Amino acid sequence: MEPVPSDCAPATERLAELPRESAVFRFVPALASLRCYTLSALRADVVAGLTVAAVAVPQAMAYARIADLPVQYGLYTAIVMTFVGALFDSSKQLINGPTNAISIALLSTLALIGSTEEKIAVAILMAFLVGLFQTGITLLRLGDLSRYISHAVIVGFTLGAAVLLVLDQLKNLLGLPALGDPHQHFLVKFFLTLANMGNFDGWTLAIGLTTIVLVLGLRQLGNRTGHRLPEFLIVVGLMAFAHWSLGLDVRKVRTVGDIPPHLPYFQMPEWNWSRARELAGSSLAIAILGLLEAIAMAKAIASRTKQKLDINQQCLSEGVANLAGSFFQCMPGSGSLTRSSINVQAGAVSQWSGAVSAVAVGVTILFLAPLAYYIPIASLAGILMVSAWRLVDRQQLLFHLRTTRYDAGIVLATALAAVAVSVEFCILIGVFLSFVMFVPRAARVDLSELIVTPENILKERTNGDVPCSRILIFGLEGELFFGSAPELEQHFETIATRAAAGAKVVVLRVKRIRNPDAVCLELLHRFLAEMKKQDVAVLLCGIRPDVAKVFRDSRLDQHLGSHRLFMERKEVFSSTLEAVRHAYELLENDRCPDCPRKKEITREVLYYMI
Repeated sequence: MEPVPSDCAPATERLAELPRESAVFRFVPALASLRCYTLSALRADVVAGLTVAAVAVPQAMAYARIADLPVQYGLYTAIVMTFVGALFDSSKQLINGPTNAISIALLSTLALIGSTEEKIAVAILMAFLVGLFQTGITLLRLGDLSRYISHAVIVGFTLGAAVLLVLDQLKNLLGLPALGDPHQHFLVKFFLTLANMGNFDGWTLAIGLTTIVLVLGLRQLGNRTGHRLPEFLIVVGLMAFAHWSLGLDVRKVRTVGDIPPHLPYFQMPEWNWSRARELAGSSLAIAILGLLEAIAMAKAIASRTKQKLDINQQCLSEGVANLAGSFFQCMPGSGSLTRSSINVQAGAVSQWSGAVSAVAVGVTILFLAPLAYYIPIASLAGILMVSAWRLVDRQQLLFHLRTTRYDAGIVLATALAAVAVSVEFCILIGVFLSFVMFVPRAARVDLSELIVTPENILKERTNGDVPCSRILIFGLEGELFFGSAPELEQHFETIATRAAAGAKVVVLRVKRIRNPDAVCLELLHRFLAEMKKQDVAVLLCGIRPDVAKVFRDSRLDQHLGSHRLFMERKEVFSSTLEAVRHAYELLENDRCPDCPRKKEITREVLYYMI
């Protein structure tokens, strides 16, 4: 089912008509959506919200289990963070809350902590720190910088996260106890699990495998009938019933246990400066991951629904949701890929579908919590393994691996770092590699040579063209920032070497240079000084207004002389032609021996050819 159009409907259907200009509505888009809210939109949001809640309940419990936390903390996050995120989301259909990726990253940090109580305190504190970082990124308006981080980081992360998730849940699927020291690395625990596979519990394994088969079967059934089924909720209910009816407590098949039948309440996070400093690095990594995950999903939804996104507002919603969650016993979260997709498919019109979902999860806790006691942990492990399989977009993975070495390198390095080091560290590695591998590409400066042919055509020089030894014409193209300085200096040395062979004038076309900084302008000043020593006139042409301002601010126009600066004009290559004509005026009759020109070049006969 496609989303219901969110355009304003006739006034007779509106539930509310609110003023259009208000700072509150700008910062709380859910309230702004009420300006055009209709009864049909309400029906669509309620249906979508209830559909999402049916998936959110088992997912939230499973994601809490990933982080080795009691399941109620995942449910709390699915209430508070989903509701608060819905109010502030720029995207109308994005659903916030506990996610697979964030839970795996959280597990990497909590694995170093012993007691469950301490893990809970750390998880809540990390939600607060993650919210602080994300809110800080919003206030500094750095959210849009996420577009400079390669999508290959997300692809590599999901691959590594999926592998780690399977490795971590294998012991629960087999019914093995936690093996080894809690502080040991994932791979060490995995090998210990492999070494003890012979001690698996048959009933536990049967429940886990049955869960996987039923989830996949129900998904296929839903695809064939055209009606999406809440397969997770159905299977979890069936496995809980099987555990109760077969009396598997006697066979020591572990279950979720008691869930307190009450809603999250206000409580300050347990603040500890030394612990906050220890968690800062991991929290920053999770904050960046959460923003990348939410923004990527919001953009994917926007491409389908044609809605406009405010990336900074989206970052604000993530930060505020995590901050609010930390005061109501929530773990860190982000935008959910699975639940957001279901929300779109179920026909959600506005952010209020997320609010409906949060309320529905709260009602479930209040009235159905006692039934959750019988949910087998192996069943949740099976659901998580299916989620890990779906987490990896195999088409995107293959596309990134075979497209360029740049993308393949980031994907593989990020994935390997996730498995070999830690999940939160792999995000920082991936982001770092994005910038490290991007800067050399962005720093590339191209130097091309132009010539005037015997037919009075100004064109790029090819191998068969005889260069003029009196006038050298070059074009520069690229970002002139500090990273490109070494390559720019090489180009200036090439021009100086060519000019030393008897050139009298150098025409330098700078129309395609961008964002010159002080480092590159210093190199240009030195080049001009060197040419002046060689008694070679330098003419700069194709100067755009923004570059001209930089030239004025750096006093380059005074150093070179305004008569040697040729501003860009509306006609293509007009300033270059003007500079070349002026170059021939400076030569007067001092032409190169091979010069075929017998008359003065005029505006009518000199033109440019691509």
